[in-house]
Amino acid sequence: MKNKFLLLGIVLATLSACKTASPLQVANVKTQKNISINNELKNDEEFVKIIEPYKQKLDKEMNQKISHTNVDLTKQGDNSNLGNLLADYTFEGADVWAKSKLNKNVDAALINIGGIRTTIGQGDIFLKNVFEVMPFENEVVIVKMKGSDLQGLFDYYAEHQVNNPVSHLYIETKNGQPTTTLINGKAVNPTQDYYIATSDYLALGGDNMKFFAKGESIPTGIKMRDLFIDYFKKNPEVVVNTDVRLNFIGKK
Repeated sequence: MKNKFLLLGIVLATLSACKTASPLQVANVKTQKNISINNELKNDEEFVKIIEPYKQKLDKEMNQKISHTNVDLTKQGDNSNLGNLLADYTFEGADVWAKSKLNKNVDAALINIGGIRTTIGQGDIFLKNVFEVMPFENEVVIVKMKGSDLQGLFDYYAEHQVNNPVSHLYIETKNGQPTTTLINGKAVNPTQDYYIATSDYLALGGDNMKFFAKGESIPTGIKMRDLFIDYFKKNPEVVVNTDVRLNFIGKK
C-alpha cells in the first residue's frame, strides 16, 4: 500500500511540475561564419602531404593514353558517333561472353544516352576520359527475349523518339509508329529467341524500358566501363560508325 501512495505522489508531483515549469528556451545559440569554397580557401598543408603520393600515383594511371581519335566524339544527334561506338563495344564484348558462356550469339545491343555523361575531344584518349564518360558502376546484362516481345522495344522508340544508342538494330518510325524494324538487317521472327545486350540499369526497367521485363536477364559480371577501356586499348585509332540506326521521320 505504501508503494502505491508513493507512486501516486510521484505522478502528482510530475504533473504539478509540468504545469508550473517555464517554457522551453533555447539559449547560447551562435551564428557561425559561412566558409565559401573558392580559390581563396587555403589548403591544409598536412593533409596535402599525406595524400600527395596517392594523388601522383592516381594521376599517372589516369593520364595514360589508351587510344586516339581524329574527330570529336559527341553524344549529339539521333545517331551520335560516341553513342554508336559505345553501343558497338557493348555488343562486341557481350557477344564474346555469350559465345563462351552460353554458346549463343548476341543479336543486338542497346544503351542509354543519359549514361554517357560527357564527350571526348579530338586527339589522344586517356584513361580518365573513359571514367568521365562512364562514371557509373553499371554492368552488362544480356536479355533473352522472344521476337514477339521485341515489339515493346520498337514501340518505346516510336513513342519517345529518344537517341538511346543501338547496335545491330535499325528502327524507323513515322508519326509515332514504328514503320521499319530490323535486327542485323533482317525482319524480326516472332517465334525466335533474341539476345539483347544492355546495362543492368535498363534491364531493370530504367528510363521506362519496361519491355525488358518480358525477357530473361542474364548477368555477365562485366562492368561497362571496364569493357569500354578494353576496347579503346584494342583500337589504338578509333574508327567511328556514322551509319543511320535510328530514323525518326517527322520528329519534332
